[in-house]
Amino acid sequence: MSLKVLFLGRCQYEKALAVQHDILEKRQKGDIEDTLIMVEHPPIITLGRYAVQSNVVVSKEALKNQGISLCETNRGGDVTYHGYGQAIGYPIVNLRDKKIGIKKFIAGVENTFIDLLKNEFNIEAGKISGYTGVWVGNEKILAIGMAVKKGTTMHGFAFNVNTNLDHFKLIVPCGIVGKGITSVEKITGSTMDIDNANKLIIDYFCKNLDYDGCEVSNLS
Repeated sequence: MSLKVLFLGRCQYEKALAVQHDILEKRQKGDIEDTLIMVEHPPIITLGRYAVQSNVVVSKEALKNQGISLCETNRGGDVTYHGYGQAIGYPIVNLRDKKIGIKKFIAGVENTFIDLLKNEFNIEAGKISGYTGVWVGNEKILAIGMAVKKGTTMHGFAFNVNTNLDHFKLIVPCGIVGKGITSVEKITGSTMDIDNANKLIIDYFCKNLDYDGCEVSNLS
């Protein structure tokens, strides 16, 4: 099974969501293959289905003054932040065709980044029982929030490459108290090109989720 990869570049969250819904419908009908959307969003805080409003710890006006949008969404999870320097992936995957359950699929996504961080950056990352995502010590470096519609996934993961970590102080990330947020830049002390990060993600995603190869395109 091959994977289609669609690069959106820097794209507003709402526009990317519309693209997701379009691809989701086509994948549900079997008109296209599994697709991984890769994108970078301008600063925005999103609230999942189980979000607690108080986990956004500043006012909407304060967010607006910092150029940060706020949006409710139907993904799983609580509150999270997206911004420049973050590699975001939305896998539109038909779990029935792939013969895999959502828990195993999410584990495959987590293992993608655990392997990537170890092999490419010598960063020891792992999982914490009871929480999704990937952690370096007590700090999260990869957030995951997905939804499944008629057996097909949407929404996905956010990988902190060169992300502005100060913006996470405006929320209680994922509703989790007492744990931090980190990035590749924070750990290594070096800024990484986001396009290079995306290429690594695609490579490791295909390996861990058993895709034979990928076909890459850009949004026209």
